[in-house]
Amino acid sequence: MPLRLANETSEFVRNHQDEPFFAMLSFYSVHGPIQSMKNLWEKYRKVAATKANPQPRCKIDRTMPVRQVQDHPVYAGMMESLDNAVGSVLATIDECGLSRSTIVAYSGDNGVSSGDGFSTSNLPLRGGKGRQWEAGIREPFYIRYPERFEGGGVSDTPVTGADLFPTILDLCGLNMLPDQHVDGVSLVSAMEGKPMKQRPLFWHYPHCENQGGELVSIIRKGPWKLTHYYADYHNELDNLAEDAGETSDLALSMPVTTAKLLGELNDWLKSVNTGIPVFDPQFDPANAETRAIQDQTTLKANLQKAHAAMLRPDWQPNANWWGSLRSDD
Repeated sequence: MPLRLANETSEFVRNHQDEPFFAMLSFYSVHGPIQSMKNLWEKYRKVAATKANPQPRCKIDRTMPVRQVQDHPVYAGMMESLDNAVGSVLATIDECGLSRSTIVAYSGDNGVSSGDGFSTSNLPLRGGKGRQWEAGIREPFYIRYPERFEGGGVSDTPVTGADLFPTILDLCGLNMLPDQHVDGVSLVSAMEGKPMKQRPLFWHYPHCENQGGELVSIIRKGPWKLTHYYADYHNELDNLAEDAGETSDLALSMPVTTAKLLGELNDWLKSVNTGIPVFDPQFDPANAETRAIQDQTTLKANLQKAHAAMLRPDWQPNANWWGSLRSDD
């Protein structure tokens, strides 16, 4: 599937190379179901099988197992297919002589360390997709535009996906549309190596889902990250500059900073008129506890067994899996 999408996009580029064009390519990878081709599974199985069998591959982080090691050969094969697909589109842009004049922006999904096969580890960051910690928030973000920026560079300034639209407008010399990108800013100054104006970033996630995420709102300001939990209204405070893995909650030892950030977070929530989670009258604590025990015992044990089995030469997926995937999919 990744290569099929890449081939379609490459054909679009060839057909429109003599005029301005916009192409948005959204891969399904890497996402559940976690699948790969047999030759790629075998390639990475051989690599992983040479390493010690880790015990355990997952640990319980608050609510669910979270994968701690990188030895999932199917996920690795899926990543290679995605990489090849991205490379194929970039090669087409090169072949058409459009590399210097084409803006290429790339971002990715969070690694699925909890849920969707529990397939990868995001260490040293904590958690993964669907979780409120940094591995569930940080993503790769690249912008390539050689006509304006030679050699490349790296910026440590935190940005968001909402910044992409105003950045493209700015790079194209078009007027800003602040009513449409109210939450975003142009990143051109950062791309030029200049400092950007500091701003807080906010997340509002009033959901509970299969990857263990909790009902939270978050503010990131400078090195500080405050997470407010609606289940019991407690707060967590982390200094990401000193503790990127979010291992030391500072909320109790730094009450002034905690209160200040919580006030800013609440002001923002009011300003955007967001909904706030309320108690679910149908919530059953006994059922929730039973599910949590199953996740932390049976599920964890089953994951360890299933992941170890993938490294055996005789491992087989679902009956029709290998036959349904081809190198040109």
